[in-house]
Amino acid sequence: MELLMELHEMDRVLTQQAAARVPKRVGRVLSAVEEAAENTKLWCAAAAVMATGGGRRGRRAAATGLVALGVAQVVSNGLCKRLADRPRPPKEWIPHDEVEDRPDSSSFPSGHTAAAVAFTAAVAAVWPTAGMVCAVPAAMVTVERVQSGAHYPSDVAAGAGIGLISALFVRHGPRLLLRHKV
Repeated sequence: MELLMELHEMDRVLTQQAAARVPKRVGRVLSAVEEAAENTKLWCAAAAVMATGGGRRGRRAAATGLVALGVAQVVSNGLCKRLADRPRPPKEWIPHDEVEDRPDSSSFPSGHTAAAVAFTAAVAAVWPTAGMVCAVPAAMVTVERVQSGAHYPSDVAAGAGIGLISALFVRHGPRLLLRHKV
């Protein structure tokens, strides 16, 4: 119980710091990137660019990224959010009006973060340069989710974990399944 209280306090402090310390102009840029990532638009656009301009490696990176993103979305939004039903951070923690635009769904975990990290990690495993490029907006999305008051930092950390595991599963799962098939 004490550990949960400490986690809640850490979430409170980090959320309030992120919401108060991000300059207004930076917050607008973060919001624009998050809006582009809404409903996976940004990642689908990145996959389309990779697939059309990156040759075979680009097509493989795009496909792997999109499959990992899909797995992460099912796990985070389809399963975990339904099980956790955690309320969003309290509005009084957020000193700006972005807090009014957040969804009503469960806060835990961050589906935006899960998708961004899954796509980026899966792409990076196939095409490291493209993965580095994707890492910039992915990091911006994760910061925005806390700064805007949509998520606690622990929600974002859980989303990132789901994203990484999804990318690993997509990359290594088929080979492991084939190896153990009798």
